[in-house]
Amino acid sequence: MSSNPSAIRRPDPDRKQRIINAAVDVIVEYGVQGTTHRRVAKAAGVPLGSMTYHFNGMDDLLHLAFTQVAHASSAAFVGRLAEAGNREEAIQALVDIIAGNIWSTPRTLLLSYELYAFAARKPELAAIMRDWMQASREALGRFFDPLTCRALDALVEGMGIHGSVDPAKLDRGQIEDIIRRLCTPQLNGPAVI
Repeated sequence: MSSNPSAIRRPDPDRKQRIINAAVDVIVEYGVQGTTHRRVAKAAGVPLGSMTYHFNGMDDLLHLAFTQVAHASSAAFVGRLAEAGNREEAIQALVDIIAGNIWSTPRTLLLSYELYAFAARKPELAAIMRDWMQASREALGRFFDPLTCRALDALVEGMGIHGSVDPAKLDRGQIEDIIRRLCTPQLNGPAVI
């Protein structure tokens, strides 16, 4: 046994999670392309060797980091919709989700852009996005038909993305009007353009 106190291994049960959290921070700061083992280890405050001990390469770490981001974003969306007891309350929940940036915080949007781009290049990661969409659509499915669920899911993401770059922000009334247009059955057939 070594008499050198620095040679004694101290348990660090949270190290793997700390590395995943640091990877998310590094992705936000540098993008996927700028995320390196060295940067993540430094951000996590761990030795570089911890990276290969806990993960099977950078793709493994990125997969876990993006899974964590998707689960957190999905949980916020699903959690707000779970508070709704009927269709009208679900519409108000959607207004809250969009107007209150429950899903589309600047950090989450940036991570979403990175995830979409990365998944486009790594099709095996598209499952993360499909799981995220499925959770959203299931939450919406308590109140809306499947096609409307798809449209509302795309609306929430799209309005978040547009809102991140469009200086003309929509107010709650405008957001509610758009949602109602999607949710209201067309009584007179399709519109003529």
